[in-house]
Parts: sequence; structure tokens; C-alpha cells
Amino acid sequence: MSVNTPEPPQIDTGKAHPARVYDWLLGGKDNYPVDEAVGEKLPPEARDAARQNRQFMNRAAAWLAGQGIDQFLDIGTGIPTEPNLHQIVQGVVPHARVVYTDNDPIVLRHAEALLVSSPEGITDYIQADVRRPGGIIEHAREVLDFDRPIALSLIALMHFIPDDQDPHGIVGELLAALPSGSHLVLSHAASDRLAELAEQVTAEYARAGIRLGFRTREGVARFFDGLDLVEPGLVTAPEWFRSSPAPEPEESGIYAGVARLG
Repeated sequence: MSVNTPEPPQIDTGKAHPARVYDWLLGGKDNYPVDEAVGEKLPPEARDAARQNRQFMNRAAAWLAGQGIDQFLDIGTGIPTEPNLHQIVQGVVPHARVVYTDNDPIVLRHAEALLVSSPEGITDYIQADVRRPGGIIEHAREVLDFDRPIALSLIALMHFIPDDQDPHGIVGELLAALPSGSHLVLSHAASDRLAELAEQVTAEYARAGIRLGFRTREGVARFFDGLDLVEPGLVTAPEWFRSSPAPEPEESGIYAGVARLG
């Protein structure tokens, strides 16, 4: 599949980017000294949070594929880290179609890794910003069938959209384009769990020019308004699982949930 981007964007190596800091937290190598500098100032629990987010995505994607969901729109993809979402779902449903989206130019450079689909399936990549949901939906329609259920994946993304950028409105616009039977998969940093840690992380990102919008459980729950939460509901990332064995219990400052559009 082709990569949807208006023109090759330039990578700013002098400014930290959330996707590259996240890559560093996961132990990746596709980041720059400016990103590493942010990561090194974060508390060790930030690495735990990155891992918990990733593990939640793996479990949720596999479960949805097992339920027969064969179309996925993953926004805020980040730098490829195996297993990638398409590897998980196509391992269950080989003909699954996956559209990835991110606004970091370095992810575009690695898009080929995201486009290695199973022979029966399709993967595609859109260079776009979640704050312009209309453009994402327009491009996604070229690959996904919006008359059939789609899983919208927003993993560790919306806490990078402060309240003044209308995060709930953005998610609402994305969901409005999806048909009945679709699902929202979302994880989000908490402001009311490990509050001291949340303040420290927010401050360090702010020093790097990255605004965060950590939210309370109530604020995260608003993203699921009007949807039917799948058991176990809105819980911490390690607490969300649908099959045995259960993940090891651990402290977490990440909320996670999966919900179905009626």
C-alpha cells in the first residue's frame, strides 16, 4: 500500500517529540539526544507506563480480532515496535486491514515496517494529526470499509491533547464516522492516580515544550460517553484483560478501556 502524505515532512532534531520519547522509554533506538534528555529526566515509573500501554494494546487488539473485528484505525501509532498492531491482529485474522496514523515525520521513515502485511490483509499509513480528524477519516476510507465495524485505537495519545484543543470533541468526531458494532480502544494517563508522579512527568514534558493533559477517571470516562464499555470496564492498564493468564498485578497511572458503539 502507499503512504498518504502531502509532501515529505522535515524532522526537527532540535525539539523533543512524544513519539520519540515514547520510543526511548520502550528501549528503542529511533530517537535523538533531545528525546533521550527528556526520557532520562522522567521517573522510572514512566517506563513502566509505556510498557503497560503497549501490553494493553496487545491484549485488546488480539481480543477484538478474536471477536471478528477485521478493520483497525490506529491513530498515534508511534515508531514501529514489534509486535506491531497489524502483526497481532493478522495473526488472528489474516485478512485484517489496518490503517496507521501519526504526525511524527520519523514514523513516516519507518512506515515500510508498518506496511508489511500478511498476503491476505492490507496495511496503510497516513501522515496526519489527530487534531484534524476529518482528513484522517477521508484517507482511511480508501482502505477501510466504513459500512462494517472498525476498531479505533487511541493508545497513550489523548493526554497529549490539552483541554483547550477539544480532545473529547476530536474523539467524538472520529466516532461519529464509524458504523454500529465498531469499538474504541483507549488508554490515557491519569491525574488522580500517582498524582505526585503525574505532576513530575507533566513538568518535565513542559520543559521540553510538550503540553500534557492528564485527566481524572471521570475525564477519561467522558471519551466513552454513549458507548457500551466491555468488561472489565474503565480500569488501569494492567487490570484490563479478557483471557487467562491474567497480567501480574502492579501499580499504574494509566486508565484503559474498550467500548462498543451500539
